[in-house]
Amino acid sequence: MTDKKRARQQVYTLVVQIGRKAGDGLPAKATGAALICFASGVDEAEAVRETVAILKQADTAPLDVTGYGTLQEREAGGHEIDTEERALMQRALDENAVIVAQMTPLFGDEDAEF
Repeated sequence: MTDKKRARQQVYTLVVQIGRKAGDGLPAKATGAALICFASGVDEAEAVRETVAILKQADTAPLDVTGYGTLQEREAGGHEIDTEERALMQRALDENAVIVAQMTPLFGDEDAEF
């Protein structure tokens, strides 16, 4: 990858809701899960497409994606971002990857908003 292409890449914070699918690895009584992901892309649309594609390859069933923006956008919005989260974002950028930072199983009785 050229330095010019890498310079355009940014990391986006995404929350992905997934449904059930055979072999998904979720707890037996779960109705799905919410995943917090950090994904690199030249724009949020690319980050979303890459994240959905990776999750489908991992035998999950993505249902909905909510974008929370880049590190700079989140900071401007008043989000506090700890050192561990920053390190995962940097890893996503360095590796041009999708990092699943957190997985919360849903059991049908929670409000899935984060």
